Amino acid sequence: AIYDEGADAKAAIRATLAEAEKARLPVLVVFGANWCGDCRMLDATFKQGPSAPLIAKHFKVVKVDVGRFDRNVDIAEAYRVPLKKGIPAVAVLSPQGKLIYATEGGELADARKMGDQGVYDFFSRITASAP
Repeated sequence: AIYDEGADAKAAIRATLAEAEKARLPVLVVFGANWCGDCRMLDATFKQGPSAPLIAKHFKVVKVDVGRFDRNVDIAEAYRVPLKKGIPAVAVLSPQGKLIYATEGGELADARKMGDQGVYDFFSRITASAP
């Protein structure tokens, strides 16, 4: 399982923000679910392929399980991530927890169709816009 269905997502985000502040990196909050094929594909691109070093160098990553759109929905809403537009979805937070970017239009919901290069291009754009 890629997403820990029993995790306390708020605590995980707080812990990742603390790491991010020390490392002076933004936090990439990834909303998804274990049943979601696009979520599994996105997770694989974070581990291998062209996006892996980009993500590792520029972000601290925390994954938030949304179940069947019945878990941690409040967190997604707080970060302006409309889960109804599809998952996976992401929010980028400053090390202080301020929202920098959110996938407000379901930009990653077709991660499998985007492929490795499409995912890399997407995160390259976000990295360029993050302070």
